[in-house]
Amino acid sequence: MKAARYYGNHDIRIEDIEPQKLEPGTVRVDVAWTGICGTDLHEYLDGPIFCPTQDTPDPVSGETAPVTLGHEFSGVVSEVGDGVDDLAVGDHVVIEPYILHDDVDTSPASSTYHISPDMNFIGLGGRGGGLSENIVVRDRWVHKIDKNLPLDEAALIEPLSVGYHAVERAGVDDSSAGQTALVGGAGPIGLLTSSVLKAFGVKVIVSELSELRRQKALDSGVADVALNPAEVDVVEEVKKLTGGEGADVAFECTSVQVVFDTLMDALRPHGVLQVVSIWGKPATVDFHKLVMKELDIRGTIGYVNSHPATIKLVESGKIDLKPFITGKIALDDLIDKGFDTLINHNETAVKILVSPSGEGLE
Repeated sequence: MKAARYYGNHDIRIEDIEPQKLEPGTVRVDVAWTGICGTDLHEYLDGPIFCPTQDTPDPVSGETAPVTLGHEFSGVVSEVGDGVDDLAVGDHVVIEPYILHDDVDTSPASSTYHISPDMNFIGLGGRGGGLSENIVVRDRWVHKIDKNLPLDEAALIEPLSVGYHAVERAGVDDSSAGQTALVGGAGPIGLLTSSVLKAFGVKVIVSELSELRRQKALDSGVADVALNPAEVDVVEEVKKLTGGEGADVAFECTSVQVVFDTLMDALRPHGVLQVVSIWGKPATVDFHKLVMKELDIRGTIGYVNSHPATIKLVESGKIDLKPFITGKIALDDLIDKGFDTLINHNETAVKILVSPSGEGLE
């Protein structure tokens, strides 16, 4: 079968590989659609980060490069291993793509498995990936979805779960209706985080340089206001929109210092600044501002038992994922039409989906 294989920095190859072996407690999923994630781009440009090298195996999977990429994907169960009784051939599914040590508690009561030692992701640290025609995944990480939910939209449930967990970490829930959130950055994670906030009845202000992404935030209904920080003073505009108080909560989705600083200034006293983006370099924090406004700064990574609630939001119609799909390509076009667009022309795209089999493409 065809797969996108990561060998190292600027070295991804489309190759024919043998399918993984079905084992007890696993299912085989024929991949329908896989999203290109910002993490994939970081691995290509700056990696290996999560991916192993040819000399250093992942401590959990034991695999070395090359590994198959892709961790945002949907598909259909095509084969079921012994001991699996909650899934059947033909089920539509999405994957919670964790690679964890076997002794980690991943029960519904756990709130920490996503930050356990050596945590990694399927499609980065080994165990196959969504940028292949099919994949074998342990039953625990496979989530069934309604067949009425289109599989292309379902491929966005993984990054949407990132947004859901970030909103949860910030203390926002059904009781937060009427609050105001400022989201720094309207890339895929910023937009999806905004969609969760809107589902909870929160007023959303987005700050974003790209005209296309600002318009996408407004047209999709996930933002009430979209500000261009190159043209307006975001802090002053937020204060005007909140009666001089400032935002209740802010989400940093860019890993850009000036955005972080703006969010701190735009928060009201006792506000929460939730850092969602992955920072590849140290940042600075004005602790005087932190102290004088008694702000909370919180980190978030991935998701933890977030997929069921996220899927429910989508299946209930409270979140519409279709507007965020801005391109569909074949696996052979991964670099030229996928990575190149998102690296060099990212203001023109939000989420590009890949069809490993070529099905569903015009």
